[in-house]
Amino acid sequence: MTIDLADYEQGAKYKGDYEADLAALQRRLAKIQVAHILHNRRSVILFEGWDAAGKGGIIKRMTADWDPRYYQVHPIAAPTEIERDHHFLWRFWTRLPGGRNIGLFDRSWYGRVLVERVEGYCSKAEWKRGYDEINAFEKQLAQAGTNFVKLFVHITQETQDEQLAQRLDTPWKRWKTGADDYRNRARRADYLDAMHAMFKKTDSKYAPWQVIDNNNRKAGRIAALTHVTDRLEQLVPMDFPDADPAVVKLARDAFGYRADRPEKSS
Repeated sequence: MTIDLADYEQGAKYKGDYEADLAALQRRLAKIQVAHILHNRRSVILFEGWDAAGKGGIIKRMTADWDPRYYQVHPIAAPTEIERDHHFLWRFWTRLPGGRNIGLFDRSWYGRVLVERVEGYCSKAEWKRGYDEINAFEKQLAQAGTNFVKLFVHITQETQDEQLAQRLDTPWKRWKTGADDYRNRARRADYLDAMHAMFKKTDSKYAPWQVIDNNNRKAGRIAALTHVTDRLEQLVPMDFPDADPAVVKLARDAFGYRADRPEKSS
């Protein structure tokens, strides 16, 4: 199915109980992380989107109940001089999660076909070749056992302007904005062309794209967490082991533990 960002600009308010629904999703996500640990699985959750689209807010809520020892957040900035001397995918290999871990990428290797394409940081031949290189990279990793969830966080120009203004109005948020935001804003049409080409060429069965309408923050966060939760529950075994009989005996001897106690839901 062709992805058109214009289809994700409703910005409808969230009609449910936001706090209760968020807490329920975070409980499911906590179990998903445990499933990764128990079954030695690895997953990549990748975020692309506009400046000030709210990627950080989604990541903050997604990881709220996770054990920090088993996930990593990678904020991807411009490559260093050493990284530019290598193939563009080189700097991502060492950031990929190992077994029992989840890696979250706040921007990613898709910079080759987005910002590097639009701003002229690579040649036309390089970014055109990038689609096949990215697809081969993701396919290779998926076939070797890495799960992919790719989210594109979308907002309209009006919403982006509101968020940029809020950053300027809030002293402790000013560090998050700068001249680059306005350079990118001025080329929105070029970025839209690059984004739609990216969706067309890299929306694969191994690593499909999901667009999140984040024009309403609460609705967008719930949509993002719901998609990640639903997809990973399908990809990662969600069965949990019985208690070790030897440990049960130790607990019984230590404090009178009874194995017939009702199981806790959280």
